[in-house]
Amino acid sequence: MTIDRDEVAGRTALLEAAAAERILLLDGAMGTMIQRLELQEADYRGERFAGYERDLKGDNDLLTLTRPDAIRGIHRAYLEAGADIVETNTFNATEVSQAEYGLGSLAAELNREGARLAREAAEAVATPERPRFVAGVLGPTSRTASLSPDVNDPGFRNTSFEALRADYGKAARALLEGGADILLVETVFDTLNARAALFAIQEVFEELGCRWPVMVSGTITDLSGRTLSGQTAEAFWISVAHVRPFSIGLNCALGPKELRSYVAELARVAETRVSAHPNAGLPNAFGGYDETPDSMARHLGAWARDGLVNILGGCCGTTPEHIAAIAAAVEGVRPRVLPEPVPALTLSGLEPFRLAS
Repeated sequence: MTIDRDEVAGRTALLEAAAAERILLLDGAMGTMIQRLELQEADYRGERFAGYERDLKGDNDLLTLTRPDAIRGIHRAYLEAGADIVETNTFNATEVSQAEYGLGSLAAELNREGARLAREAAEAVATPERPRFVAGVLGPTSRTASLSPDVNDPGFRNTSFEALRADYGKAARALLEGGADILLVETVFDTLNARAALFAIQEVFEELGCRWPVMVSGTITDLSGRTLSGQTAEAFWISVAHVRPFSIGLNCALGPKELRSYVAELARVAETRVSAHPNAGLPNAFGGYDETPDSMARHLGAWARDGLVNILGGCCGTTPEHIAAIAAAVEGVRPRVLPEPVPALTLSGLEPFRLAS
């Protein structure tokens, strides 16, 4: 892989300048938009996988190869709604996640093409005054390095740090090859998984002799205010702060009403930008989401005016209409001011520990 370090540095400078000037807009849910299209098994298979022995419907990442027009159209819709950053269609494009369909060998191709498609869409609408950026998504996988999936065997693990590190390294490298401007480790429910991803990313940076911005976004799984592996929002921040992320944030699981206090906790302690892309409310009895674009924009607009955030977007249930409404709600609102670092020893397990100097 040949790296134009000047181009990477220039794109990063543009991103940092935009983040200093305004609240940046992420896109919304990819899965929600794919569901709108009512695609069938034949769409997932395309010509390339027409005779494949397993059902492929539901493997949304595969649509990057079999229905690139659909994925490109979703990116374009979010960009036209006002998104500054579009996320690649690679949430499950790791070998371990694709192995559930017998397609683990496609992981690198899915990430590379996912980034290329998103970059193509972003450049089609970008202007010198309003550059657009691509976040290469690294999802959590269906495995957890911290917890046992077997209640009868608490010591059992169905993956390891080393396995995740290798998998994430291949995915991250391919995303950068495809043209990602940012790497986004998102929907983190197990911090050990995320640390494996971040370790792999640092290895890729060292290998390539270049550094890209890294966004990290965790998931508070319920109103306990903790990730699935048990950490509070502040403890989560301390666990990943060493990689000097471009942003730290929260996404998925909760709607804006439920997520606000945890975003505020990050805004209080994080020495970097704070992001949030909540669901469009909690799932209703039919598995849908009830926050309308207007109601969600009211919540997130208030977060912006209260100085809590630097980057906003949407997760499950959100659409280009949601992103357009959020964009209107935060127009002209200044981004959160980054606090001055306070020298301190910071440690974390499930809870944070700070020892000021």
